[in-house]
Amino acid sequence: MWKIAVGFAIFAALSLYMIFQFGDQVDMSGEKHGADAVHVPEDRK
Repeated sequence: MWKIAVGFAIFAALSLYMIFQFGDQVDMSGEKHGADAVHVPEDRK
C-alpha cells in the first residue's frame, strides 16, 4: 500500500515540475482539424 502512495507522490511531483517548466508551451488540445491543422511542406534542397 505504501508503494502506491510513494508512486503517486513521485508522479505528482514530476507532473508539477513539468507544468511549471513548460507552462503554456504544452498543447493539450488533442487532434487538430480544419484551419488549425495547416501543414507546411519542408524545404527540400
